Amino acid sequence: MIEVRDLHKTFGDVRAVNGVSFTARDGEITGLLGPNGAGKTTTLRMLYTLMAPDSGQVLVDGVDASVDPTAVRRQLGVLPDARGLYKRLTAAENIDYFGQLHGVPAGLLRERREALIDALDMRDIAGRRTEGFSQGQRVKTAIARAMVHDPRNVLLDEPTNGLDVMATRAMRHFMHRLKAEGRCVLFSSHIMQEVAALCDRIVVIAHGRVVADETPDALLAQTGETTLEDAFVKIIGTDEGLAA
Repeated sequence: MIEVRDLHKTFGDVRAVNGVSFTARDGEITGLLGPNGAGKTTTLRMLYTLMAPDSGQVLVDGVDASVDPTAVRRQLGVLPDARGLYKRLTAAENIDYFGQLHGVPAGLLRERREALIDALDMRDIAGRRTEGFSQGQRVKTAIARAMVHDPRNVLLDEPTNGLDVMATRAMRHFMHRLKAEGRCVLFSSHIMQEVAALCDRIVVIAHGRVVADETPDALLAQTGETTLEDAFVKIIGTDEGLAA
């Protein structure tokens, strides 16, 4: 479980995150939505300890990220906005490298790598260098790399961005699998079809603050709208949200 308590982050005169609080629970998929510049990516970077908050608290399975960031990283699998693969390594070598960084024993690492390659339908690309990979192939490799240490909490920043229909379906299936395994899944997206298909709960951030934290059905009822896109626009108060 990921608990976010009153996070604040300022860059010069810009208050990027202004008191964000929410909880992403085990066995659920939580969507983090917001227009461009709302503070989503900054919030995610503080959650996975790439950036320290000015104030507030991030708890991952009860561990305070500011007190023991290493322990928090062990409990997190992260697909960042920049996928960051090593182009000269094969997909399998990218996965192995991150498993080694996490201290996964060699025999267990082989088992997990092979299981992830099968789960993400990567068998045809596992032995290829990642330079020249398609967007879908890069995302699959980055997710396998993020999951090789078997984290209980998964943060995915725009996991289906740029994917074709088949790759999107495969990613959706994989996220449902993570949920069924009882993991906590938090993902950022601007694709409302994905949000509707995946999310148990939706957290909407605008102007650095949480402006909604509800189930999809509750958001529709609260706004009186029939689609999540229209509900989202009403909640943030501007059509600019459609370009988020």
